[in-house]
Amino acid sequence: MTTPFPFTAVVGQDDLRLALLLNAVSPSVGGVLVRGEKGTAKSTAVRALTSLLPEVAVVPGCRFSCDPLSPDPACPDGPHEGGGGGASRPARMVELPVGASEDRLVGALDIERALAEGVKAFEPGLLAAAHRGILYVDEVNLLHDHLVDLLLDAAAMGASYVEREGVSVRHAARFLLVGTMNPEEGELRPQLLDRFGLTVEVAASREPDERVEVVRRRLAYDDDPAAFAARWADEEAAVRQRIVAARELLPSVRLGDGALRQIAATCAAFEVDGMRADIVMARTATALAAWAGRTDVLAEDVRQAALLALPHRRRRNPFDAPGLDEDKLDETLEEFSDSSGDDDPDPDGDGSGPGGPGGGGQPEPDEGPAGDGAGARPEEGEGAPAPGGGGEQSPVRAAEPFRTKVLSVPGIGEGAAGRRSRARTEHGRTTGAHRPRGTLTKLHLAATVHAAAPHQRARGRSGRGLVVRRDDLRQAAREGREGNLVLFVVDASGSMAARQRMSAVKGAVLSLLLDAYQRRDKVGLVTFRGSAADVALPPTSSVDAAAARLESLPTGGRTPLAAGLLKAHDVLRVERLRDPARRALVVVVTDGRATGGPEPVALASRAARLFAAEGVASVVVDCESGPVRLGLAGRLAGELGGSAVTLDELRADSIAGLVKDEQRRAA
Repeated sequence: MTTPFPFTAVVGQDDLRLALLLNAVSPSVGGVLVRGEKGTAKSTAVRALTSLLPEVAVVPGCRFSCDPLSPDPACPDGPHEGGGGGASRPARMVELPVGASEDRLVGALDIERALAEGVKAFEPGLLAAAHRGILYVDEVNLLHDHLVDLLLDAAAMGASYVEREGVSVRHAARFLLVGTMNPEEGELRPQLLDRFGLTVEVAASREPDERVEVVRRRLAYDDDPAAFAARWADEEAAVRQRIVAARELLPSVRLGDGALRQIAATCAAFEVDGMRADIVMARTATALAAWAGRTDVLAEDVRQAALLALPHRRRRNPFDAPGLDEDKLDETLEEFSDSSGDDDPDPDGDGSGPGGPGGGGQPEPDEGPAGDGAGARPEEGEGAPAPGGGGEQSPVRAAEPFRTKVLSVPGIGEGAAGRRSRARTEHGRTTGAHRPRGTLTKLHLAATVHAAAPHQRARGRSGRGLVVRRDDLRQAAREGREGNLVLFVVDASGSMAARQRMSAVKGAVLSLLLDAYQRRDKVGLVTFRGSAADVALPPTSSVDAAAARLESLPTGGRTPLAAGLLKAHDVLRVERLRDPARRALVVVVTDGRATGGPEPVALASRAARLFAAEGVASVVVDCESGPVRLGLAGRLAGELGGSAVTLDELRADSIAGLVKDEQRRAA
């Protein structure tokens, strides 16, 4: 679809359109990250940008899109003579699939020519094709870490360096990075997040008339795409001409000291890390002025630049959505505006300013939630239902999260790429070679040559090329890390609520969720209390959804441990059918008591042995506290076939945990 963003029923689409156009005016802005729920025309808007970009002048025959006026001196297809004539072609949008290989992204040795002709020849990848164009990554938050690392290197240096399989190549790779993502499927790595110059949040409109217009336009396009495109052709041409005019005006735009002070003050006020935000804001404000046809950057440009460049860079908790306090932004801009020479704290002279009679110069006494002491906390353990009771307490806030020790699944898996457990993967370090099982996906060149070499005379080799047959091909065996399904089974009974333990327990589970987010795991949450167990969150990649469910988790009632384990076993059974390659790690958070149902202890033991019989990896987080400990959680861990750790041992910097790990290794 070539129409210039006709989907007016998407909230935030105007901001998205502006962010994309600003990057078209000034590619140095650094790209756009589009966040939004599914079905909000994110990909449609990005693809529509391509038809609006001016044509690109390139050196004829150069696979790396060198500019004829300033060719890359290190171009693998060079050297090219500067200042010569060139050819023009439309700007490209190169799409990077989430499941692409490293060779597809950066390029690699042309295996066919190497084996048939005996020469080293480089086959360019997607980074070369995207040079001076757009590199688009749909579902960028699902991109494998090894591809993210390569993207970070290319974005930082403006070049791609390929050192592999006897090939050493460097070529320019400057591109407009555009990514789209659905936050429900997981967040983006901070390092890659910071590489996007601007970010935009989009959501579907709830206005019926606007939604009707979207459906009408979509049906019109499906009926006659050519007529639909012709309907918007004049508007597209006008936008394209405006982009060209803004590019020509851009070098003349003046960014004054006042605007620079506002930019620096805004970045400092929102506590962004590093200086990249300041630079991106300056470039964005300059592009905004050029887009508006002005040669001076105004305060309104700085404000708009902040709204686009800072939400994903401000300091926030890991599960908080990006956003910006616009009132705070306006206050900062006003304070550092050129016209705010004298800041009179009491302009009306009535003493109502700070420090005046009505200005709140003295803080009000802290009276608690009820204002009369009624909100004072009860004594520890007060109001907690007895273990056998059926009462319910309101949710408590989680304690501050901490860095946890690494919990992993033993053995070597073959699941999706991640950062938790060892796995055979398509990337990672090469550990050997073997005959391919099915289609060859990653050639081990040295092993293939070694297998073919003894047979060259018998095969009648006469030229430079190596005579290779299918039986000689060797698949590279690589080992990396995989993401697992971390299924939390959390005891929310009355015994866990006693002595306000639940706050510490929630803090521990939140810490494990943070660890799961960083290691690219799927997570699920099963809770049990009263007389039953519930799936609070089916397995998902959205770790922040699990954190939200955890925060609202109520407590109270008996402890149906067996029901919780059986529910978790059922969740694993269903998930194994959906994703058989992903191994599970069950984290049971409990004090080990079982009080719900008939023969609760025996039922819990039988349920635990189901996990041990199937070889499911498990860890029990022992939440028992107090001077007298029954050791029930440790006994449960033994029946599960896993290990037990206390809340203190769960911390990565815990001395007790380090000693326990050392003792386990020695044994």
